[in-house]
Amino acid sequence: MKLHRFGVYLYLNFISTMRTVIQRVTRAGVTIDGTLKASVNRGLLVLIGIEDSDSMDDIEWLSNKIVNLRIFDDEQGVPNISVKDIDGDILLISQFTLHAATKKGNRPGYIKASKPDIAIPLYEKMIIQLEKDLGKKIFTGTFGADMKVELLNDGPVTIWIDTKNKE
Repeated sequence: MKLHRFGVYLYLNFISTMRTVIQRVTRAGVTIDGTLKASVNRGLLVLIGIEDSDSMDDIEWLSNKIVNLRIFDDEQGVPNISVKDIDGDILLISQFTLHAATKKGNRPGYIKASKPDIAIPLYEKMIIQLEKDLGKKIFTGTFGADMKVELLNDGPVTIWIDTKNKE
């Protein structure tokens, strides 16, 4: 977006991002309407927030990063192995609140989070990509449902990754 102010053009770069919070868990589960939808033992709980400009490139990069992230301890107690290496499980939960804007006021705004018509197909592509990269089925919640997520964070280890800030 280009703005003109006092003879100077300002270019504002509105960077959007697919955002995740990854938690190493000894167990995690998601319940919907009092019924257990999915659960995993040793592995990862991945919360994912999607924005309109996210693409298949973001999905492929992020899936590869998640599956190969070396955050599980080896025999020496050093975090040097991945969820794939330990044949661990992944529980993927959609969470638009990861894109909460909190700069003004006390009520978060979610204008950056994609609406379901854009987010659901990208979420489904992420499921397929994670299954391909992990080499087995991953577990999920239900997009847009009121979910109760329970976990036992191992470590604790919690990592935040966004696709437009590849540090």
